[in-house]
Amino acid sequence: QVQLVESGGGLVQAGGSLRLSCAASGRTISSRLMGWFRQAPGKEREFVAGISRSDDSPRYADSVKGRFTISRDNAKNTVSLQMNSLKPEDTAVYYCSAGLGAYSYWGQGTQVTVSS
Repeated sequence: QVQLVESGGGLVQAGGSLRLSCAASGRTISSRLMGWFRQAPGKEREFVAGISRSDDSPRYADSVKGRFTISRDNAKNTVSLQMNSLKPEDTAVYYCSAGLGAYSYWGQGTQVTVSS
């Protein structure tokens, strides 16, 4: 079992930045697929960014490419999402997820609100 706890959400003006963190416990994340997803009101949960379990190569949704950066710190057992140039459409609950071949574990989420 992997327990995930997100932090770092909040209210920010458009154009601002936030850094989300996800602390994992129970198992090491060093060999796991890690990712961030988000869900806006009335919409389905969508993939935002992921980092490979094999070579730490990142992958991003087109909507966040060039603005968001995902990274992992194996020593601290954390994964982070640096979000720059935030837009009102980035407003959502952001979820951290982990897995081996697929995303199997989920955090409770952290709210990000971007005001215009």
